[in-house]
Amino acid sequence: MKVNMNNILIGAVVVLIALSMSMFVVDQRQAAIVLQLGEMVSVKTDPGLYFKVPLVQNVRFFDSRILTLDTGEPERFITAEKKNVMVDSFVKWRIVDVKQYYVSVGGDEVRAKTRLMQTVNSSMREEFGKRTIHEVVSGEREQIMNVLREKTDNDARKIGVQVLDVRLKRVDFPLEISDSVYRRMDAERKRVANELRASGAADGEKIKADADKQREVVLAEAYREAQKTKGEGDARASALYAAAFGRNPEFYSFYRSLEAYKQSFRNKSDVMVLDPSSAFFKYLKNSGKGGN
Repeated sequence: MKVNMNNILIGAVVVLIALSMSMFVVDQRQAAIVLQLGEMVSVKTDPGLYFKVPLVQNVRFFDSRILTLDTGEPERFITAEKKNVMVDSFVKWRIVDVKQYYVSVGGDEVRAKTRLMQTVNSSMREEFGKRTIHEVVSGEREQIMNVLREKTDNDARKIGVQVLDVRLKRVDFPLEISDSVYRRMDAERKRVANELRASGAADGEKIKADADKQREVVLAEAYREAQKTKGEGDARASALYAAAFGRNPEFYSFYRSLEAYKQSFRNKSDVMVLDPSSAFFKYLKNSGKGGN
């Protein structure tokens, strides 16, 4: 009885192992090919549980998601102007026909990427060779990417691959050309800056000259008004003096003498040598008579 139980357990284990070797699961991110002695038997593209013959058949899985092929280093291309440009690009692709993919490239992703890159590079050389630098950089960039996608996709279908997009990340001049371009741009910017400075300096001198002219005009008008006002004041003062002199000549003479004394003896150190009987001292000599 014990021997029979051992045999049953061994048989159960063998059955479980056989079942595990005969089952495989394909999820929604994959596609699978069942091979028998190297020959393709069936293709599984729908997710689920499947069976195969153990030890005779084997399964290869392929990623059915969208994959990215990046060029890594920029590639050099020549435009219609015979100018070199460096192009950095990437390709979005996926497997749509697993059977054709396996037959064409043996299911090798490296071989598939090499085929795609060859097609992309060939199409780029053709498209860039028909366009100028301006058209490549900005004018027809979107159109170029659409053409590249269509051409690459048409060729990729032959190996069971769909190309969803081809993108130009960067289009630039080679380093040796970029330096000369930047130097020309720098020289051009400096030339424009110098022209603006010269124009600004000329405008500044013009504004300064106009301001100086307006200043001279204002000063001349102010001086004219001042002289006019001064003349009017002097005339009025002379009229007042004349009226005062006409009313009381003696008082006017006395007032004028006081003004003369005031102007002559401004400081204590002022000295004047005159004859005491001079008319200059007329009112000084008679100053005490009024008090008697």
